[in-house]
Amino acid sequence: MSDIKFIPCKTLKEKPSDESKLGFGKLFTDYMFTMRYNSEKGWYDPTIEPYGPFSLSPATSALHYGQAIFEGAKAYKDAQGNTRLFRIKENIARMNRSAARLCMPALPEDLVYEALLELLKIEEAWIPKSEGTSLYIRPTYVATEEALGVHAAKNYLFYIILSPSGAYYAQGMKPVKIYVEDSYVRAVIGGIGFAKAAGNYAASILAGELAEKKGYTQVLWLDGQMHKYIEEVGAMNMFFVIDGEIITPPLLGSILPGITRDSILTLAADLGYKVSEKRLSIDEVMEAGRSGALQEAFGTGTAAVVSPVGELYYNGEVIEINKGEIGPIAQKLYDTLTSIQLGKHEDVHGWSIVL
Repeated sequence: MSDIKFIPCKTLKEKPSDESKLGFGKLFTDYMFTMRYNSEKGWYDPTIEPYGPFSLSPATSALHYGQAIFEGAKAYKDAQGNTRLFRIKENIARMNRSAARLCMPALPEDLVYEALLELLKIEEAWIPKSEGTSLYIRPTYVATEEALGVHAAKNYLFYIILSPSGAYYAQGMKPVKIYVEDSYVRAVIGGIGFAKAAGNYAASILAGELAEKKGYTQVLWLDGQMHKYIEEVGAMNMFFVIDGEIITPPLLGSILPGITRDSILTLAADLGYKVSEKRLSIDEVMEAGRSGALQEAFGTGTAAVVSPVGELYYNGEVIEINKGEIGPIAQKLYDTLTSIQLGKHEDVHGWSIVL
């Protein structure tokens, strides 16, 4: 370990005994990693310390001007008891792309990677072992300068917290119902839609609440200029299978370049499916649904990996997809990717890291 300090806990928390009740994002491990930045000193004081609250000034700039970004990843236990990570260096690199867009200093990627591995070794006993469970990893990066004024901050805090999480599909892999939002927008080309910025998620909450009141699980966003082209769903990238072709929107700057999205595109091509990244209008999707050409739809993301969609609502019309059941392509892609993540399937792309 380089210059990373370690501050031991005085007492350790009791670890959960029933992994079926873990849920998501409610329980946190004993330790976290923190590191600070100052415009004169650069990055300094990398520390693994007891998990606990921060003291922030009411004038902390992130609270006023939104320089706040984060990432999401998972650590798994495989059948041999090894700890596994999946494409974690891609998460760190993407965080720096988000930082650049929000005018935040670049993170030292090698140090962040080293610190995460060390943190996971210390917290190994917190990684759940039941099927579908994982240790969720949340790196977060915020501006901490105590000053008002719209400009890039001079002081920052980067930290990593860990949360044992239950199986996403504890009751089985059931398709979700999606509400297509055609009034509000999440992001526009030229904005910060491609960054994993806190403000992007704040912008999505209202539409999500309205969709939920109508009985829908997620919101499908359309492009911010014409309200016509498919973008993404909540915290997931979106895929449609139309006449045997897997189609997902291209990365034009308004949607998140998902690591799971990229993995699914690669695996789909490996498996021989026809795959396209192209603009797809909601009218084309609805017409494909009416004609029967729309065979499957699914979202991809860290939490669900692959989330099948069984119903779309748009402009007063409901389209059922594959009789509300998960389709064979979504199932195959989910099975293949999760098998790679758990070391059950050959990892020809070198995506997995085994600690």
